[in-house]
Amino acid sequence: MIEEGKPLFVQIAEHIEDSIVDGSLAEDGQAPSTNELAAFYHVNPATAAKGINLLVDKKVLAKRRGIGMFVTPGSRRQLREERRAAFIARFIDPLLAEATRLQLSSDDVITALRDRIRDTTDPERNVR
Repeated sequence: MIEEGKPLFVQIAEHIEDSIVDGSLAEDGQAPSTNELAAFYHVNPATAAKGINLLVDKKVLAKRRGIGMFVTPGSRRQLREERRAAFIARFIDPLLAEATRLQLSSDDVITALRDRIRDTTDPERNVR
């Protein structure tokens, strides 16, 4: 679960974001406390707090005095939009740049994607 080379507090923030994006942590739902996160990840509470603070700075979590941290309304949509943009920049843009270098048409790229999707979603065709 813990990745080498990436700060623990960033990984904690990303795992909370994952829970928001997949819906297991609902908007307006209470987020795990610093102590719960520290115990779960076996880290210092200050490290867990640093991860939470990243999400507070992004306005994904908000503190309710005396109650705890809660997922802000609209945060799921916000995170999905951020991840969509990051996905495009990380995967789609390089794919299109290479397709251009290879002089593949947009139809060639779309056909290749459709074939690959079909291969990975059809258990009978998935031979990997």
